[in-house]
Amino acid sequence: MSTANPRPFKQVDVFTAVALKGNPVAVILDAQGLSAEQMQAIANWTNLSETTFVSPATDASADYSVRIFTPKSELPFAGHPTLGTAHAVIEAGLAMPKNGKVVQQCAVGLVEVSVAGTGLSFRLPRYAYEEAPEAGQLATALGEGAIKGAPQIVNVGPRWVIAELASAETVEQLQPDLQILADYDRAQSTTGMTVYADKADGGIVVRSFAPADGIAEDPVCGSGNGAVAAYRLKAQQVSAGSEYVASQGRQVGRDGNVRVRIEGDAIHVGGDCVTVVDGTFRI
Repeated sequence: MSTANPRPFKQVDVFTAVALKGNPVAVILDAQGLSAEQMQAIANWTNLSETTFVSPATDASADYSVRIFTPKSELPFAGHPTLGTAHAVIEAGLAMPKNGKVVQQCAVGLVEVSVAGTGLSFRLPRYAYEEAPEAGQLATALGEGAIKGAPQIVNVGPRWVIAELASAETVEQLQPDLQILADYDRAQSTTGMTVYADKADGGIVVRSFAPADGIAEDPVCGSGNGAVAAYRLKAQQVSAGSEYVASQGRQVGRDGNVRVRIEGDAIHVGGDCVTVVDGTFRI
């Protein structure tokens, strides 16, 4: 890699208004000319759960295009990178909201991001349900009695295994067998596992694990929370007009809050964003 081409860069904490308390995403604001191999190498180097790469849109309906990488692979869509990238793009003046929205082009298609102050939200582009095979393997990974009901795969671009656990305390104290979860993800081509339980205040507590992708625990996961909302919608735990807040990240030193609302069958996931790092990436 040459060091001759400086590229503007931001690191944004998502699902928090307080620096160092959300889920960081690295955003390369000018990815033109970078190969997929270079993008993957950069994402591995930043060692964050995701790094995004912004280019001009090729669809006239979009404001910009983005590719999303974990340390080990490319994702068709992800939640906190969508919000963090939109925040960075707007802050850098690369796109301006029209009627309170910007439109992101990514591998799953066009994603609308709504903007209100420091808060942003995206409409989940799609979701579909699949049976989660080998449920006994998941039960072994999480421990006897932890899972309440039947786990399910929810495909939101990433394919998350979703499970409701016995209690908020069970979620908070969970110490899953990450090797079993990684083996499961490789065998089933799933992204990871997101678990949740109800809280007394009407919200939920959530944790997400993606060890096969090099992410033992994702601090605050937008697509995982979107998949949880879809799971809860199917289970009739929420319905059109429902709103709630999911807390996530305290087990890894963060304190993220994810705002979820249901409009018809549309799922909207949002939260605050704050820029922590402004700089230049030299590639």
